[in-house]
Amino acid sequence: MGKPTGFMDYERKTGRAQEPKERILHFHEFHQPLTTEEQQKQGARCMECGVPFCQAGMMIEGMVSGCPLHNLIPEWNDLVCSGNWEQAYNRLKKTNNFPEFTSRVCPALCEAACTCGHYGDAVTTKENERGIIEYACAHGLAGAKPPKVRTGKRVAVIGSGPAGLAAADQLNKRGHHVTVYERDDRIGGLLMYGIPNMKLEKSVIDLKVAVMQEEGVEFVTNANVGKDIRAAKLLKEYDRVILACGARHPRDIHAPGRDAKGILFAVDFLASVTKSLLDSDLKDKKFVSPKGKHVVVIGGGDTGNDCVGTCIRLGAASVTQLEMMPKAPDTRAADNPWPEWPKVCKTDYGQEEAIAVFGHDPRVYQTTVREFLKDKNGNLNGVCTVRLEQTKEEKTGRIVLTEAAGSEKKIQADLVLIAAGFLGSEKYVADAFGVKLNERANVKTREGRYETGVSHVFACGDMRRGQSLVVWAIREGREVAREVDLSLMGYTYMTVQ
Repeated sequence: MGKPTGFMDYERKTGRAQEPKERILHFHEFHQPLTTEEQQKQGARCMECGVPFCQAGMMIEGMVSGCPLHNLIPEWNDLVCSGNWEQAYNRLKKTNNFPEFTSRVCPALCEAACTCGHYGDAVTTKENERGIIEYACAHGLAGAKPPKVRTGKRVAVIGSGPAGLAAADQLNKRGHHVTVYERDDRIGGLLMYGIPNMKLEKSVIDLKVAVMQEEGVEFVTNANVGKDIRAAKLLKEYDRVILACGARHPRDIHAPGRDAKGILFAVDFLASVTKSLLDSDLKDKKFVSPKGKHVVVIGGGDTGNDCVGTCIRLGAASVTQLEMMPKAPDTRAADNPWPEWPKVCKTDYGQEEAIAVFGHDPRVYQTTVREFLKDKNGNLNGVCTVRLEQTKEEKTGRIVLTEAAGSEKKIQADLVLIAAGFLGSEKYVADAFGVKLNERANVKTREGRYETGVSHVFACGDMRRGQSLVVWAIREGREVAREVDLSLMGYTYMTVQ
């Protein structure tokens, strides 16, 4: 422990975020880091607990508590405190291939489980992690380190999201030849096109990909495996194949008027905006513009919030965000004790910006769409919503949502963005390789394993476990890499945690 009384001597302090009305003028990251001195004080707040829940990554009451990567958090917090940034980076990289990403987009499961947060404010673990990786990049510690020996084995990874990249990184470091196939024109999967630039600058991804290329990983873009590239060809050319294509089959809203012009899936909208931003700084106009439009976002999660922030930056006249569930409490309920994940109301950056611009929270709770309204030309001009009530089934005790009689309401809408989550992987890739899907439309693997029912074909990430967090995808990528290495070599010394 760097300072035994640090958690009492120093208050929690995070880097300043640019004011909402300033940051909506651009698409760049808007959080300013702490000074090195201040960051070291935050490292000193870590208690180095005897039982560090922050790195446990275990299930408690159906929710994950702590980091799924089992990051060595107390160790590198101590090293941050003492100013030993290089060693802190070495400890961080033992468990996390991409702290550049997680320190920006992870919801910080570690902080929710921090012992300091039981009675006070949690340690700023996420910002400490970012301080470590930023120091490493600035001081040449995060450069390429190609393997000195190659095994001669060849592995194809289909998909370049965090799971595919983690698997490729691990297997390449082991000495296998790895080729990553990506159907989009840029590497990164949903990191590139599903997360807006203001949350994750795409130059951060490009820099990491460049390091991996220098280390020997080969990347092939615009390669739609299962359509443009035959699965049989890859199975013949490679010793093993890993499917890491994500769970990008969006959940639809089946309501009357769904065929109206002006209804998009959120991931398609966000991807088009990011691509236009990267290709032309939005000058090519190759996206559906919300400028001057009344926008309704269906879905209260992170993707819905990203749509809110993006639409405000692009000049929407108004933004309304519909959420089926009731508003969560502002503080932990009695039945949601630490170290469980806190089921509390979170006002994210997009909602903060909506409040600053429009004067009110954009979220409307316990509400769904009953009908999409359209004009005589088939253009969307509104939505009819209905309020939902929670009721309990007598036999099962299960909570169900039912429509409240007489609660219909019309909302003006020129553009609707559906951010209702995903229903599993896109079936054509699974069909191309002959692998089976489970009841949730995810690739079926052996219990607790990553091998599919097809010889030499493995699956990981959202494609295997369903829609989840970046940190879970990285863990899956690391674990499948270990399993593939064992399959190829008959032994492995590859570590997962």
